[in-house]
Amino acid sequence: MRAVVFTLGCKVNECESDSLIAGLVERGYEVSDKLVPADVYIVNTCAVTAEAEKKSRQTASRIKKISPNAKIIFTGCATQKNPKAFADKDDTFLVTGAFNKNKILEILDKSGVQISPSCAEFEELLPTKSLRTRAYVKVQDGCNNFCSYCIIPYLRGRNRARNPEKVYQEIDKLSPTETVINGINLSAYNYNGLDLADLMNRLKSLPTRIRLGSLEVGVITDKFLTALMDLKDFAPHFHLSLQSGSDAVLKKMNRHYTTAEYLEKVELIRKYFPDAGITTDIIVGFPTETEEDFENTVEFVKKVNFSDIHPFTFSPRSGTVAYKMKDLPPDIKKKRLSVLLNVKKEQKIAFANKMIGKTLSFLFEEVKDGYAEGYSENYLRLYIKDYDTKQRTTKVKVIEPFKDGAIAEIIE
Repeated sequence: MRAVVFTLGCKVNECESDSLIAGLVERGYEVSDKLVPADVYIVNTCAVTAEAEKKSRQTASRIKKISPNAKIIFTGCATQKNPKAFADKDDTFLVTGAFNKNKILEILDKSGVQISPSCAEFEELLPTKSLRTRAYVKVQDGCNNFCSYCIIPYLRGRNRARNPEKVYQEIDKLSPTETVINGINLSAYNYNGLDLADLMNRLKSLPTRIRLGSLEVGVITDKFLTALMDLKDFAPHFHLSLQSGSDAVLKKMNRHYTTAEYLEKVELIRKYFPDAGITTDIIVGFPTETEEDFENTVEFVKKVNFSDIHPFTFSPRSGTVAYKMKDLPPDIKKKRLSVLLNVKKEQKIAFANKMIGKTLSFLFEEVKDGYAEGYSENYLRLYIKDYDTKQRTTKVKVIEPFKDGAIAEIIE
């Protein structure tokens, strides 16, 4: 039997999908994470934007073109938000939600809608078996922030954390080259008084490169950064959520920091990790964003000088506070997005130029168009000619900017 676990959305979804892959392999399935012909498909959906939810629904027709008679199981945030939209696709579909994903493998032969109630405790998953270069390990779920634009706290539930001993045991057993630590709100990790810095201290003896998922400003402290420095192998890449460079917009978004506080945290990171890659997300065209607010955002992004930014237009989500606000015209949002995309390009090139001549650790992922491709520890995309793909990691020297990253040479 062949199965596909297809993932849309965040890295936490990827962690959960990896667990499902492991369970299917144990049951004797041949498993892929791509949309290839199969007998069973599990689609892990996303609802962070209206477009993501739409893509999740459209996956059904894509699968039917490949395997018309296959069983399709939908799970995740989009089905938690609107299960009927998925159940109506076909009466043979199984629709589950954002909770109890570890139970899906027990009901593969079921159909209809089976949405589990929310959980107050962290749900342990099956040990992961990733089909990718990295291992994604989930340590936290849920969110208590209730940003005015975000539907996720309503779908994922409240903040809950995983026992650090179980985190250690999973990574130790997997022994991956690189481990990505993830959560819906990773910065809020709190297990019986142990915070994210304490978790890092527990993991410091593990012989794996540790990379962190998206972080919030409040977690950046001397204690936390010291814990990261004490890791055996830390990837100094900080995806530090910004969303807007305007204090007025941040307040309307219910983000609990100012741009001055954000910049202070960036400077603290660079004090400990001078060559750190610092990336971020920015919402363009929030309903209250004026032209001046947007100009402030552009100037602030330039002031921080990120290694990369991910700008995207505001998407109204029913059930959130911002949904009731008057949306900006699409042409204004499109124009502003175009401006930030140009800034993104400039900053990626500037970061690559900053790395020229430096020695970095390259983690191989794939060969494409004659180049071995992968990421450095500070999340610079690297391209290398004549690479022995049997090597997972190697030391390289950055030569010059290239495509969305840089050309590098192996250090003999």
